[in-house]
Order: sequence, then C-alpha cells, then structure tokens
Amino acid sequence: MLRGILLVLFGACSFGILSTFVKLAYKEGYTLGDVTGTQALFGVILLWSIYFIQRKTQSKDQPKPVIKTHWLKLMLAGTVTGLVSLTYYQCVKLVPASIAIILLMQFVWMSSLLEFIFFKKKPSKLQILAIIFILIGTVAASGYYENTGGSLSLLGIGYGLAAALCYATFLLLNGNLGNEYPPIQKSALMITGACLLIFLVLPPHFLINGALGGSLFKWGLILAVFGTVIPPLCFASGIPKIGLTLSSILSSAELPVAVSMSALVLHEEVSLIRWVGVLIILSSMILPNLENLKKANNFKRKT
Repeated sequence: MLRGILLVLFGACSFGILSTFVKLAYKEGYTLGDVTGTQALFGVILLWSIYFIQRKTQSKDQPKPVIKTHWLKLMLAGTVTGLVSLTYYQCVKLVPASIAIILLMQFVWMSSLLEFIFFKKKPSKLQILAIIFILIGTVAASGYYENTGGSLSLLGIGYGLAAALCYATFLLLNGNLGNEYPPIQKSALMITGACLLIFLVLPPHFLINGALGGSLFKWGLILAVFGTVIPPLCFASGIPKIGLTLSSILSSAELPVAVSMSALVLHEEVSLIRWVGVLIILSSMILPNLENLKKANNFKRKT
C-alpha cells in the first residue's frame, strides 16, 4: 500500500514540474506542436528502449504473464493522455492560467464520480472531506481572487473541464486496464497511442524544419522524462495498488509542485494566500491515509 502511495505521489510531482519547462521552451519561440510532439516522440523512444533492454536482461526461465488485454486497447486508452494535453493547452489560450488550473483540478472529484459510476465504489468520509479541502486549496493556490478582471470564455471553460475529465479517465483506465502487462510495456503502448493522436492533430513539422538542431531537443528530452516516462510508469504500478479515488487525491500534488517551481525557477511572485492554498492541499492529502494508519496500528497491537 505504502509503495503504491509513494509511486503515485512521485508521478504527480513529476507532472507538476512540466509547466515550468514548457514556459521556458515557449520563451525560446517553440510552438505547442513542437513541445507536445517532441515530448511524446522522445517518450515513446525512451519507454520502448527501456522495455527492450529490460527484456534482454531478463532470465529466459522467468514465467511470462498471461495477457488478457489486447495491446490495441492500451494504445487507444493512451490517446486519452494526448487529449489531456490538447484540451488543457487550448484552455490556457482562452482563459487565465489561474482559472485553467482550477478547471483541470476538477479531475479530483470527477475521478471519484467515475469510480462510483463504473465500479459502485463509494469514497470514504475522509476521502470526501479531503476532496472538499483540496478544491478549497486549489482556488487559493491558483491565485484566482488576485486575477478577477475580465469575463470568462465559455469555450475555454469547456476545454478546461474536458481536460479534467480526460485526466480522470486516464487515471481510471490506467488503474483498471492491462495490469497484467509489465509496467514499462503498458506505459510504452499507452504513450505510443498518445503520440499518434498528437501527430494526427498537430503534424510534427519539427522533424523537417531543423528545430531539433536547437534547444528543442533538450526541452523535448526533459519533458519526455518527467512527463511521459516517470508518471506513466509510476501510475501503472501504483494506481492498481491503492485505487482511483486515493490516486486522484494524491495526484493533486501536481499543483503545489507547479506553484513552487514557478517561484523558485521562474521567479514568479507567489502571495501568502497561494502558499496557504498549497499547505491546505498538502494537508488534505494526509486525510485519506488516516484510515490506513489506524488499521496498521490496530494490526500491530493485535500481533
């Protein structure tokens, strides 16, 4: 259980640093297609390379898992990851970034709702309380009340909620589909599907316009490692162990990490109320684990 919690938490923190590197890449003049395309392409290359190297080093006598899920299903599930990037970045274009973050973080309650709809699994009282506090902390940490000017685009709100739903769907699929596969192979198949979708929507012009000869190669590699290699591997191993609701709560660590990185690396000013929001989110992530700690203590007393 603890291993699953740490894996999901590490994957979420890895996701959280992406926005900082994306902003740095944009400052150098690279486009959405350049950034998302190189991230997906390098992610595919890295994951499949790791998989084949691991396969060669494994003992031939090691029992092979019984595969029940067709590999095409995993690739199709992976397209949801590509949809998250496309819808979220479109949302950022249409509404303020602080509002976009709030919209994306709605995946926390959406994940619990999806798990209840498809698996009839009700969240515990502590998990519901944690979700409420996470949403409160998200509003504070986003700086929403410091950027209240202007009207909001309904289309932008729609894209943001679509991004949140896609992310919640990704967590659901990752936790319940293809768990018999080795985590590296499962992640490689899903990211391959995401890459194909991104290339279909945003053709990879960077392959022929010479952009890879510049710093795009560096940014693509960094984004691939922290965006398409570490998180999928962590989620593929961790989510089946702890469930979707707890995974979605732990995944909210992405926002505090993003806020911290923007302050430390980009030197953006982060107000006191935003840091309070970060602390609320971090504290809320402890709540769902109180039940597990109590069970562990009771078990130790009995033994």
